[in-house]
Amino acid sequence: MPAAHRKPRQRVLKGRTVRTATTLALASAASVTALDGGAAHAEPDPTPAQVRTEVDRLYREAEVATEKYNGAKEEARKARERVDALRDEASRRTDSLNAQRRRLGAVAAAQYRAGGVDPSVQLLLSSAPDRYLDQASMADRVGARQASAIARVRKELRGIDQVRDQADGSLAVLRARQAELEKQKKTVTGKLAEARRLLNRLTPADRARATGEPGRASRSAVRTGPGAAEAPDSRAAAAIAFARGALGSPYVWGATGPDAFDCSGLTQAAYRAAGVSLPRTTYAQIDAGRRVSRSQLRPGDLVFFYSGISHVGLYIGDGQMIHAPNPSAPVRIAPIDQMPFAGATRVA
Repeated sequence: MPAAHRKPRQRVLKGRTVRTATTLALASAASVTALDGGAAHAEPDPTPAQVRTEVDRLYREAEVATEKYNGAKEEARKARERVDALRDEASRRTDSLNAQRRRLGAVAAAQYRAGGVDPSVQLLLSSAPDRYLDQASMADRVGARQASAIARVRKELRGIDQVRDQADGSLAVLRARQAELEKQKKTVTGKLAEARRLLNRLTPADRARATGEPGRASRSAVRTGPGAAEAPDSRAAAAIAFARGALGSPYVWGATGPDAFDCSGLTQAAYRAAGVSLPRTTYAQIDAGRRVSRSQLRPGDLVFFYSGISHVGLYIGDGQMIHAPNPSAPVRIAPIDQMPFAGATRVA
């Protein structure tokens, strides 16, 4: 057979030759992977500016959830008070019913001694008097005095049933509010944990720049701050004085003082010190007085930010406010133009 038509001989690799070839192939593949894209899987460290943008977003979302939490907590408190009040009312009415039944029992005993008990009274004193009470026509078989007593008992029975139904409804509302509390709590804690994770990736100096946290040397400025215009009335002056006293206090979501605050907790506490009761949440506080424009602001007004009305501060004049910013910063004085302005309210 001519040499041109012969099949090329397969070279068989054995022993050490095979191991050497395999090692070279793996090394070559690893080199190609590293050159082609292995480095692309490494997550680059974010810059302080990127961290600040992301942390600000997480804080805003956490604050929205915080205000929802505050609202649900307030509604849960009201629902709990309503349930307790209705249960107390049901208990009082039950005591009244029992007293009336005892009086009717005394009448029945007297009738028995006189020769028998009227059938209608027997039914009333049974374990299920409502069966009798559904037969109003039987009231004609007793005297006027007993008929009046039976009517009162009938009213009490119906009233107790109504109160118990209302208590059941309020209890359902309470459970719904408690479920909402847990939901918003998980949202808040999740957002804040993610923000902390991002901040912990930075050096202390970069973290301070990313959060706007003042250094040790400038912390006194947080507490003293610039001067402010004179308050227009004693209530505004008292609220501002309280807020100034809170400068440097930590931000804690859900807190209303005296040692820590969230944003609406601070404004609520400030006006409480001035003898004025404000609602708990930002979206309720904005309707707690007369709306004013930005150009009409005066010290003591509440100033609100973001489209969802998720942040509030206390205006002190000269374009400045006192507010509780977020978990990375204490209660401080800040310009109102550092956040998107959403409106203002003058507390009535």
